[in-house]
Amino acid sequence: MGRVSGKIALVTGGGSGIGKGSAELLAKEGAKVVVTDIDAAAAKDVADGINQSGGVAMSLAHDVTSEARWVEVIAETKKAYGGLQVLFNNAGIALGGMAWEQSLEDWRKQTAVNIDGVFLGCKHGIPLIRDSGGGSIIITSSIAGLQGSPGLSGYCATKGAVRLYAKAVAMECARAGFNIRVNTVHPGVIETPIWTKIPGNVFGGSRSNAIDPAAFAAATTPLKRAGKPSDIANGVLFLASDESAYMTGSELVIDGGVVAG
Repeated sequence: MGRVSGKIALVTGGGSGIGKGSAELLAKEGAKVVVTDIDAAAAKDVADGINQSGGVAMSLAHDVTSEARWVEVIAETKKAYGGLQVLFNNAGIALGGMAWEQSLEDWRKQTAVNIDGVFLGCKHGIPLIRDSGGGSIIITSSIAGLQGSPGLSGYCATKGAVRLYAKAVAMECARAGFNIRVNTVHPGVIETPIWTKIPGNVFGGSRSNAIDPAAFAAATTPLKRAGKPSDIANGVLFLASDESAYMTGSELVIDGGVVAG
């Protein structure tokens, strides 16, 4: 028996990076997985790979900022698999820039994906999880939701917001008797595409060069290396499974030791 056998999991931003690694591991451990991503082709590739490896998965094109699309995704999940026990609200973007340089357009774009997407997922996912007997909601925050990071003030704002949002929703679900746990995962520097989209000058390099997460982590992380999507996926699996049955409103930090000092 796998650690999440019999569970149905929905993973947003599942076409790459942490979402991809988590979708694959959840499927390997017995869950039926709905892989969603704004990049429909990427989501399909992940789902196809899971199915070819003996797992069970489907993919859906998904703009997490669209409430109408969230309604459809939840309905399609219920129609395909009959319910939902695990919601991994993972989709996110990082737009660098100092506070005095950021455009309002970028601020709102980042907020829409990183905060609105999480809110909409919880709003529309909770009723189905409740009606499925309960389960686990996992939200990707960041170590940038625990401490300030110069050059990423807007990103920090969104990740700090979902950290506290998760705590409040955890309390709401517990008091309502829904049997739904809500926790956040806080990655450090991970080898994912999101890092290569941040201009290098955010951390003192050249604007023309994207950040190299491996080199950046070697210089800034106590463990002297960047994490891999699998490092985060292992934590997501734990939070999705019944092994974390007494955890809600908590923060799982997986960062190579950055926030320890």
